[in-house]
Amino acid sequence: MSNVLILVDHVGGIVPRAVGELATFGKRVGSVTAVICSSKSADLISQLSTFAIDKVIVCEGVEFEKYSVSATAQALQTVIAKESPIAVLITSSARGKEIAGRLAVRCESGLITDAIDLDSSLVATQSVFGGSTTVHSSVSHGVPIITLRSNAVDVVQDSNTPVVENLAVTFDGVDKAVVTSVEPAVKGGRPELTEASIVVSGGRGTDGNFAPVEEFADLLGAAVGASRAATDAGWYPHANQVGQTGKTVSPQLYVACGISGAIQHRAGMQTSKTIVAINKDPDAPIFDVADFGVVGDLFAVLPQAIGALQA
Repeated sequence: MSNVLILVDHVGGIVPRAVGELATFGKRVGSVTAVICSSKSADLISQLSTFAIDKVIVCEGVEFEKYSVSATAQALQTVIAKESPIAVLITSSARGKEIAGRLAVRCESGLITDAIDLDSSLVATQSVFGGSTTVHSSVSHGVPIITLRSNAVDVVQDSNTPVVENLAVTFDGVDKAVVTSVEPAVKGGRPELTEASIVVSGGRGTDGNFAPVEEFADLLGAAVGASRAATDAGWYPHANQVGQTGKTVSPQLYVACGISGAIQHRAGMQTSKTIVAINKDPDAPIFDVADFGVVGDLFAVLPQAIGALQA
């Protein structure tokens, strides 16, 4: 059976849901081998028990803390040489795409980034040019290296117990850009924006008051996003910006509150499964991509929605 490698790109010792999505895509092609690059792997292995993973290869070493991205790319190159996989799948985060790029150069392989779907023939689907065009592409040289957006597929649960194998990696001194210190991102009680299954975003229509947007998001267990207009005005952190120059999200539900829907914003969210728009302008472009629309002031609409949820 064809073998697919997936990278367990953990954050702070926690395996994100996106790894389960990679495993789900991998199962469409063949067996799935997860690769863990860490100096502390035991806790990470136990977190993989519900994903459709057949085998786990553990590469341990302090190099992953010291050299981070470049060390991970080198470890994956070693695993590829040993396993001869049909493809390598990586989450399409900023870090994931850097690892994928370095790996593609090392292996002289083709690279596809930001895929939103992948079929059993390794044909990837991408949404490009601000979401105006859908592209189907495949790699024609080397081992296909593909990064996939979070929330692109429902995770298939599997209680399979994977085989665990340790693999020694020799670091050749190339690309050793030393990481002198690491400070984990400060996290609140809300989910990470790019991994959340529900996102509630506010825009110019909030007039800088995100309180109802945040309250509504917290009731739904959602992440909070913002349009470029809102972040440029200083109303919300730039880390929460959704759009072409911000983060790309593909949640199950996206609620746009007071966002006009310029192409810059739509490029970052229009692959969401269900889009709800709240805007007092009936001609706002956001309604062109919305599945459900409410024409009204968000300060009147959201309190009613909050009251209904609380009830």
